[in-house]
Amino acid sequence: MTVGDGTTAAAGAPGAAQERAAQGSAAPAGAGALATAAGSSAGAAAAARALRTRRRLRTALLASVFSLGGLTLLVLSVGVAITLGPADVSLVNVRDVVLNHVAQAQIPVRVSEDAIVWQERLPRALVAAACGAGLGLCGAIMQSLLRNPLADPYVLGVSSGASTGAVATGVLGLGGAALGLSGGAFIGALVAFALVLALSRMAGGGNDRVVLAGVASTQLFSALTSLVVFAFADSDETRGVMFWLLGSLEGVRWNDVGLCLAVVAAGTLICLRYAFALDAFAFGDEVASSLGLNVRRVRLLLLLLTALMTATLVSVAGAIGFVGLVLPHAARLLFGSRHTRIVPATAVMGAVFMIWVDAGSRVAFAPTPLPVGVGTALIGVPVFIALLARRRRTA
Repeated sequence: MTVGDGTTAAAGAPGAAQERAAQGSAAPAGAGALATAAGSSAGAAAAARALRTRRRLRTALLASVFSLGGLTLLVLSVGVAITLGPADVSLVNVRDVVLNHVAQAQIPVRVSEDAIVWQERLPRALVAAACGAGLGLCGAIMQSLLRNPLADPYVLGVSSGASTGAVATGVLGLGGAALGLSGGAFIGALVAFALVLALSRMAGGGNDRVVLAGVASTQLFSALTSLVVFAFADSDETRGVMFWLLGSLEGVRWNDVGLCLAVVAAGTLICLRYAFALDAFAFGDEVASSLGLNVRRVRLLLLLLTALMTATLVSVAGAIGFVGLVLPHAARLLFGSRHTRIVPATAVMGAVFMIWVDAGSRVAFAPTPLPVGVGTALIGVPVFIALLARRRRTA
């Protein structure tokens, strides 16, 4: 070995030692970096979980507050609306009458006040609340299923079919006294809905086919109603039928209250059960199918629910327009687009809206009340125009 080689080896030995030392020090540094990264990841996951927990708690708190506030507003609306009318009744009288009948309190009240509150105004206010809530829910369902902001419960032709059934029963006497005006309206509504389903299936299905079939069914049954009234009804029958066709809560009784409240309560629970499906349908059938929904089965179920709710409410109160069209838009504007919020908000808003419209209609033209359907249209049209203008500004 030469002197140069020895020098080179001697020089290389310290370099190799330094390299091994550097590698040895790098290993603990790398392990520390990995540990730091793992700790940071665990901390981020914990922070994310804490954030989700806080959001859920905040959502639950807000839902509780809005639910309590909505129920309080609903109860106050019912109580105050009962006091309005040609005969003066105070909130204290309302409380006493309700306690006498519900809790057997035996508080002294006048017989006339008891009859006005318990037999007339309270059933009327409760049916108004049920109609507002139910029609609003049906409008929310139809707007989601059809992806059409102008859809309402009457797109399915149910209202026109109910009108034809009521006229056929009241004027032609079909079904007799056993069926009654409400029974004839309910059967007519179901017949109209069956016709819409058949026509849309014949046309190949799809949202646009359902709308077109509903338009055709509406025109058909409207023509049949006009024909029966024109050809067979006398002046008294025509007046009675037209008052019902415009939407009226006159003469409702406690059996109507039980029926309407039961149907609306069941419909609300079903809507909440399928709130996720309604969210998916708002983005189209393909999105709903990709999320695992049986599109045809769920659509048919929700359409049938809408038809049954609308048929029941229309058979009791007549055709009441603009509730199912306007209230879902107002709920979306205030509470967002998720149906877990839209469903309860629309129900409460619709109930309160109908209670006050009915009270105003009863007071404004006393002693003859204005048909409640006229009142909803007079209020609903300007509100809907305002919503359209706001939607255009925000678009």
